[in-house]
Amino acid sequence: MSGLDDLYQELILDHSKRPHGKGLLGAEGDPHTAESHQRNPICGDEITLRARITTSGGGADGDLIAEVSWDGSGCSISQASASMLTELVVGRSRAEAAELIDGFREALRSRGAVELDEDVYGDAAALTGVSRYVARVKCAMLGWVALEDALHRA
Repeated sequence: MSGLDDLYQELILDHSKRPHGKGLLGAEGDPHTAESHQRNPICGDEITLRARITTSGGGADGDLIAEVSWDGSGCSISQASASMLTELVVGRSRAEAAELIDGFREALRSRGAVELDEDVYGDAAALTGVSRYVARVKCAMLGWVALEDALHRA
């Protein structure tokens, strides 16, 4: 394993042990908040993600993600990925979040052919290597799919 792979593995373990955004915030009945529960039936990972949207007056494309919180259980990859996602999308528009989700999905489905840009994805770029392990892709995608679903519901 290279030094960079070791660093990425440490980053994943750190986010898994000290996750950002863990613990559901906000009220379930809030009209600006949407929730999504996702489960990976293959390994049993589960995540419930809640996203709160603020309207900036420009319609759905101008809506900003004000808060993302989540709770769940599973492997270190699914937990770290949800933590990294939380850090990345708060303060971004729905359109920006959708682009990030699409790019993340493309990279993880590429089997190593597409790398995530650290300047764009921050800590989540450490998950690029997961794409080489098909069985782990769903683990890494779980929080991202939950966010995508929550944004559609909001």
